[in-house]
Amino acid sequence: MENETLETIYTRRSVRSYTGQPVPRESLIKILKAGMAAPSARNIQPWAFVAVTERGLLDGLCERLPYSKMLDKAGAAIIVCGVPGKDDVYGGKYWVMDCSAAAQNILLACHAMGLGAVWTAAYPNEDRMAIVRDIIGVPEDIMPLAVIPVGIPKDKGKVTDKFREDNIHWERW
Repeated sequence: MENETLETIYTRRSVRSYTGQPVPRESLIKILKAGMAAPSARNIQPWAFVAVTERGLLDGLCERLPYSKMLDKAGAAIIVCGVPGKDDVYGGKYWVMDCSAAAQNILLACHAMGLGAVWTAAYPNEDRMAIVRDIIGVPEDIMPLAVIPVGIPKDKGKVTDKFREDNIHWERW
């Protein structure tokens, strides 16, 4: 492999099975720092993050969100939220892309630290966003984009090579 960064990118996988052990706060801070290192349009950073470690909240999200059942054994969750009103132009236009870049950094940081994580979408599903708002208390003007369960992986799992040359077009379509 060319270097550690590329190795992390190439071997990251979605982890949906965890041991149930807690994730240390120090690890969550490092992960959140990676999320905040993402690029954003005009550096507006129209994001906010909710780090959830309380078992009752994790269980509530697990019970009510249809694709987040793995939260039952996750040690934590990071909810990536958009703040479209952070400025008058760029926050509203680019918050989804900016927050998606932050979520990807979070997933890569988890993998680099030996933790497992998976992206589960809240946005654009109004019902899922309402569930997150209800359980976590996210204000109406903040947009829950994704709930990312984080935990100690139960097993090593399998890495899938997703490279497909037929998805590449050189010079022109």
